[in-house]
Amino acid sequence: MTEEEKIFSGGVAVITGAGAGIGMGLARRCGEIGMTVVVTDIDKAKADKVAAEIVAKGGKAESIHVDVSKPEALDALAQDVFDRHGEVRLLINNAGIETIGYVWEIPVDRWEKTLNVNIHGVVHGVRAFVPHMLRVGKEAWIANLASIGSFGIMPTQTAYMISKHAIQSFSECLYLEMQVKKAPINVCSIIPGMLKTSIFDADQGEGEPDSSAQHRATMAHMMASYGMDLDEGCRRFVEGLAARKFWISSQPDMTDQSVAGRIAFFQSQEAPVLHDAAKSLLGLAD
Repeated sequence: MTEEEKIFSGGVAVITGAGAGIGMGLARRCGEIGMTVVVTDIDKAKADKVAAEIVAKGGKAESIHVDVSKPEALDALAQDVFDRHGEVRLLINNAGIETIGYVWEIPVDRWEKTLNVNIHGVVHGVRAFVPHMLRVGKEAWIANLASIGSFGIMPTQTAYMISKHAIQSFSECLYLEMQVKKAPINVCSIIPGMLKTSIFDADQGEGEPDSSAQHRATMAHMMASYGMDLDEGCRRFVEGLAARKFWISSQPDMTDQSVAGRIAFFQSQEAPVLHDAAKSLLGLAD
């Protein structure tokens, strides 16, 4: 029996945005180690499919339609899950979208959707579930999806970048709040580098400026060509959860490089610089 199975088997995992991408990979892994997986997504059909796949492999899963941009939906989810299952051992606030475009060209609706899903979905997921977790009083885990982008900057990916900077900061503060309260809740920041997911697929860009299409296509190609296998990345994430780590990276070397660059930027207090990789991506290479 693996350490993950020892710690999580028999427990309930609630994962937002689990109909595709990293959420799907995490749901599958949680099912493999013996958890009852509550697969939530705004697309119920996708959630149904993931839950069915887990069950077909001998696991336990159920699917629920949830729009994380609506705080009341997260309140209802938490109440329902605790009413039916009694406790939640693992909450993964994963739901998120990538938005590409210059700040002033992104329509209001797309801006609001990005901020509401990527930031408010995590904040209100925590707000909705923590009181129940504290009432139960057993050891539990909250994992929030940050990103390698939490430590970087990239023009035309500004909306996504600022949301992930916010989630990293939120998770750090939340970790300390649990220490102050002496709560038995482990807070973890999951930091994907480059994994093979559908986040940059063309159909994910609805509502973006037309000018974003090429950037999105380039990123999708890079991810498909050089990204880490999704299941391997999610195996590493769950392994880190079982080890009670705060920082959980799919590619630690990539995280280290990004953090080091950020530290150097802060120490120099120079103006931001458009690096060669960003120039190339934006078609500005010398």
